[in-house]
Amino acid sequence: MQLTERDRNIIRLVHRHRFLSSRQIIALIGDSSLQVLRRLKLLYHHGFLERPRAQLAYYSFSGTRPMVYGLSNKSGMMLKPELGDSALWSEKNREVGGMFLEHTLLVSDVMVSLELSCRKRGGVRLLYEDELGLPGGEKSLQWRVKVNDGVKLGVVPDRVFALEYTDQSGQVQRAYFFLEADRGTMPVVRKGLAQTSFYRKLLAYEATWTNKVHQRHLGILRFRVLTVTTNAMRVTSLLAACSQLKRGHGLFLFADQSVLEKDPFDSVWRNGKTGALSPLLDLPDLASSAVSKDS
Repeated sequence: MQLTERDRNIIRLVHRHRFLSSRQIIALIGDSSLQVLRRLKLLYHHGFLERPRAQLAYYSFSGTRPMVYGLSNKSGMMLKPELGDSALWSEKNREVGGMFLEHTLLVSDVMVSLELSCRKRGGVRLLYEDELGLPGGEKSLQWRVKVNDGVKLGVVPDRVFALEYTDQSGQVQRAYFFLEADRGTMPVVRKGLAQTSFYRKLLAYEATWTNKVHQRHLGILRFRVLTVTTNAMRVTSLLAACSQLKRGHGLFLFADQSVLEKDPFDSVWRNGKTGALSPLLDLPDLASSAVSKDS
């Protein structure tokens, strides 16, 4: 098989997102769906991409769905000189379970939607973790904070990204976001902080903002937390949990998965302060102080 530049781009995309469905790859590549599907078939049969076995479980319950692809050891070795990645992807793929795969695909869905919307709109660029130039690189994208009564909680966003744009004065600005993909499997609130809950995540982000951990640890001035969940009822529950925070409500934006079929730059996000519909960015004014005002 003779690898084309498009093939290499497909492999790079799968590496960036961990797993991508054929539908997502077609949308990102932008070529004929038949041509992309043909190349995906070749990349799979020649060992450059793998189809994680975990997807077989949900095919039996959900009917026909787009095939999901992950990296192989072969493609990982190909990318090593370029990206310095030495992971054994084939072994990792065999360990993946259905819940992890579904969660990763929801994260990918959000990021692909943002990527395509930025391309369509123009003037806004989506930056992924490896493009942010954060202190410590991607290793810095998890941290610990103290919350109530000195309890320490870990913070590991599903994705960290930025939207880069030029404001009305001609200055390049970045708005930073921490993404949480919530599939509704975690309880919203529990009696204590010893057990996982979404409210515990909210507390950790509130403490990150209150104690300026994001400034010291990541070197960014402000951020917002973007949560995409399963349905409108779950959004209502998450908003109720957010209202229990003492401060920082304006840091949070919530939406259900229907937002993936809309323009994410429209007013389609429920803000944690009032529950009202809010835009992702204040276009075209692009006010970089939105978080400070809402918080």
